[in-house]
This record gives sequence, structure tokens and C-alpha cells, in this order.
Amino acid sequence: MGTRFNVSWVAAGSSAPSEDVVELEVTAQLVAVDDLMTTYRDSEVTRFNAWRSREPFAVSPATAQVVALALDLAAETDGALDITVAPLVGALGFGPQTVAPRLPSPEELAALRARVGYQRLAVDADGRLVKALPDLEIDLSSVAKGFGVDRAAAALDELGIADYLVEVGGEVRARGRNPSGEHWRIGIERPDVDTRRAERIIPLADLALATSGDYRNYREVDGRRISHIIDPRSGSSIDHRVASATVLDQDCATADGLATAMMVLGEAGLELAEARGWAVLLLVRDGADFVERESSALRRLLESEQSSST
Repeated sequence: MGTRFNVSWVAAGSSAPSEDVVELEVTAQLVAVDDLMTTYRDSEVTRFNAWRSREPFAVSPATAQVVALALDLAAETDGALDITVAPLVGALGFGPQTVAPRLPSPEELAALRARVGYQRLAVDADGRLVKALPDLEIDLSSVAKGFGVDRAAAALDELGIADYLVEVGGEVRARGRNPSGEHWRIGIERPDVDTRRAERIIPLADLALATSGDYRNYREVDGRRISHIIDPRSGSSIDHRVASATVLDQDCATADGLATAMMVLGEAGLELAEARGWAVLLLVRDGADFVERESSALRRLLESEQSSST
């Protein structure tokens, strides 16, 4: 996944698993997800992308589950999250192929956009992937990392650990309380390339949190800053004032996907979050500073978290 992971837990009682056991189980889950869904080496995803056929393609239950979730989120976000965006990701220099980043010509962009569209992908009744276009390709990076967090958390549940925090590259899932008996405290990074400090602290218990932003992974092309976050509906890199989007949800895969969708939608994403009841925090550029904008669902959730922690 090209990142680091951290696990913290409260070891209660003599039957608590050892650190070696925890590391082994969590690592196994993350490696399994990466092996299935990476686009940087042989995997089920790369084999499906190379599959130039409309015939069903067999995948593991895990990959089918992630694709099905992504398709549900695509419908819920009016296509702002779209895992078939892979050709556009590669063309702008953010994919596994080593290519010089450049802006595609209008003709090239039209050809790429013709290969994108979540409505052209399905998971059939047998859990197989079916593409309507033979050259359709997928990129699960917007949901797979969150799914890995969920799988790691499930491993800790199986080990009988009741209080833990799992973090993979900024995507988080918490259960129970920290060693001080309080909610786990998660820092939302200030979206500034020149600093690394928390803009806001979120108390978290029995929830997942994911953040997406445009301030770390970008390219300079023809004097323009091109974000790795691409609007699949236009085919262009996002260009608006929202610097980061954070979403809280029951599972991290959903939070991960929705955070990407909120970044694609920009400030308009808050309207959709209100309509859907999603807990969302946007950090919006305001000159050299940032303004926090949050959904009412987030305010209610944090008020509930605060009252349960006192």
C-alpha cells in the first residue's frame, strides 16, 4: 500500500496475546488485502484489468466485497467515487506505470473518458466481476486501504482485544478506550505541505475515520499543480478550495471511499453529506488559512462521543 501502519491496544489480563502474535495477525491481513488489490504488481486487480473480455472474471470474496461497496458508493455519490477511473489516473502520472506527468489533449481525454464509468462494471450473483467494456480497468486505492484497516481490526477482535486503535496511512479504526480509559484521540492534519501539525482533534470510540487531501500527492505540469484526486465525471484533476475531507463511519472502507468522493465534490459535497446523513469535516482554503466546515451529522456524533466520554 506504499505506507506505514500502527496498532495500539490495551493488554488486559494474563491471557492477552503477545505483541508478536498481534503483529503477525495484523500484518497477515494487510498483506492479504494488498496482494489481492494492488495495481503495482501481479494481483487479482491487475489480472482483471488485463482481461479483455465481457465474460465474468472470478475473484476472491474480499475483492468482490470491495468492488460491490465501491459501486454502491458510486451510486450514492452520483459518480464522484468511481473505481473505473484507472485509465485517467495512469495518464496523469499517478498510476503504477512510470510516465512523465502531462495533461492529455482534448482528443486523448475524450478517449480516456470513454473507458470510464462505474455503470459498466458489475458483481454478479456468483461474486464475479463483469465489465461491459473489454478495456475497462479499475483502481481500488480509494477503498482498499480502509478495507485493510477493517480486516486488521477484525483480527484484533478475533484475538479478544477489546480496546485498540488501528491506523494505516491515516485511515483509522478505533474500539473501546485508550490506556487512560478515555476515547482515542485522532489528529486531523493541517493540510499544509510546509507543516505537520494537527488542525483538529477528534475523539473516537467504536468508529472509523478516513481523510483524503490534495496537499501531499501532486505533480507540477506546465506550471499547474495537478492533484492525484481526479473527478471521474470530467476526467480532470480537482481544482477547488477544499484541501482535505474527513469522514467518520462504522467501517473504514466506507469512510475511505466517501472521503475521496467528498474531495471530488468539493464544498458541494457538504450538501450531499447533509442529505445522506454522513459525518463529514471539510478543511477549506481561505487565503493562507483554513476554514472548517462540518455536517450536522458530524456535530451530533461528536456531541454524543463527548457526552459518553465524561
